[in-house]
Amino acid sequence: MMNDMKTPDYIFEASWEVCNKVGGIYTVLSTRANTLQEKFKDRLFFIGPDVWEGKENPLFIESDTLYADWKEHALQKSGLKIRIGRWNIPGNPIVFLIDFRPFFEHKNEIYTLAWEYFQVDSLHAYGDYDEASMFAHAAGRLVKSFYLYNLSITDNVIFHANEWMLGLAALYLQARVPEIATIFTTHATSIGRSIAGNNKPLYDYLFAYNGDQMAAELNMQSKHSIEKQTAHYVDCFTTVSEITNNECRELLDKEADVVLMNGFEDDFVSKGAVFTGKRKRARSAMLQVANKLLGTDWGDDTLLVGTSGRYEFKNKGIDVFLEGLSKLNKDKKLKKNIVAFINVPAWTRAPREDLQTRLHSKEKFATPLVMPYLTHWLHDIENDNVLRMMANVGLNNNLGDKVKVIFVPCYLDGKDGVFNKEYYDLLLGQDISVYPSYYEPWGYTPLESIAFRVPTVTTDLAGFGLWVKSLKKKSTLYDGVEVLHRSDNNYVDVADGIKDTLLQFAACSEQEVKEIRRNAATIAEKALWKHFIQYYYKAYDIALRKAEKRMLR
Repeated sequence: MMNDMKTPDYIFEASWEVCNKVGGIYTVLSTRANTLQEKFKDRLFFIGPDVWEGKENPLFIESDTLYADWKEHALQKSGLKIRIGRWNIPGNPIVFLIDFRPFFEHKNEIYTLAWEYFQVDSLHAYGDYDEASMFAHAAGRLVKSFYLYNLSITDNVIFHANEWMLGLAALYLQARVPEIATIFTTHATSIGRSIAGNNKPLYDYLFAYNGDQMAAELNMQSKHSIEKQTAHYVDCFTTVSEITNNECRELLDKEADVVLMNGFEDDFVSKGAVFTGKRKRARSAMLQVANKLLGTDWGDDTLLVGTSGRYEFKNKGIDVFLEGLSKLNKDKKLKKNIVAFINVPAWTRAPREDLQTRLHSKEKFATPLVMPYLTHWLHDIENDNVLRMMANVGLNNNLGDKVKVIFVPCYLDGKDGVFNKEYYDLLLGQDISVYPSYYEPWGYTPLESIAFRVPTVTTDLAGFGLWVKSLKKKSTLYDGVEVLHRSDNNYVDVADGIKDTLLQFAACSEQEVKEIRRNAATIAEKALWKHFIQYYYKAYDIALRKAEKRMLR
């Protein structure tokens, strides 16, 4: 079957997160690039926004020679300002970064055409809609210019748009260069995320929601419109999990042609003695911060638990994680000391100087610091959701508590002033991670966790959790991934499930822990891009065949 598939000669893929590390889509694109680059070489191009305004972008290596002739002769005529170079990631694919600001003055004309051709409603635009749309329009023009100057009608060309932000690019090409095959991936429907984020029950009532009606109610008309119209008009519509496909079916009135599950590359996971050394140093760093903050002298037998991700208090399940930890702290069966780290960037003011002073001292401290659950000071500290809930459920890090919680509200970029280690270099020091998401189209954080042999707890409302369940009907702690059932109405059951799993793990023997860690790595191997890339090839085939039919009409 694979031999019968149509294969692209050239692939253009555009996203707001190309050379712009702001979320999970960056991980999707940057880890997949190497696998595609091996097959397509320099016929693979990524397109991103040039948002660095003259500052050096560490993710971008500029080139004066790549497509210099096209840049000199064709681009100036199209009004495009771009920089050409390579993305500083494994594979080093060619990348075009666009300064899209010149198109703002043509915004009304661009939106009028989008309405006339594709019924895209931009009247209710606000926030980042204009910025994303001007970038998308510029990306479409770039691909058109490149195609007309460098390629021909005999070339099979794919344009792949990621998220609603690039919808206008795909539609522009459908209208102006119909010989290019278009793919659109929604990583999460804008209206589904909004329903969940507004504390409305998403899953029990999904069948009853009308996407257009909810968009009006939640003031999301324009984002929903571009997403829905792009899904209906492109040659191949895709999403990242079956759970998000349910949203697409109900809220966009369009089922995905292919589900493109998110894989990853394990080239960033150290092996052998290097891994062992890094894990030892990570544990030492976490215990040192905990002991200096808490005024304790807990040793290496302490169970280190972690969660991380965007600060979406309900959607990421931070609330139910804290609830579970509170229950665990009250459970008399718990024999081990536990430190749970919440690594979630918030409105950080500065690293704590009193903590930094202690960290630079070799002295052991028998008294905790004031607010012994926070590594960095926050702006508007009184209204922080994590701190408020910790107080409400009695997680105060009192002297007799076996469960201590530490909120790390900064980006772990290696220079945070407290740990001074990057995220992955701390992740591998954890014993177990917990990601009990309510809304999670895929879920890279639990996947990254098991890649580092750290067993994880997730839910079947995460695309990743649902995929793990497809491998094994009931996935438990001993498989390396515990998948808890989650719905609109079982918050307490999920909190109990987190408590029970951590209690069970704390009682495991050293041999059992080794086996669980091995099983976690086995599941991670099944999610490598070399396994998941086949779904992209299927999407390319569908899109190319549809474009071919269009040209024959």
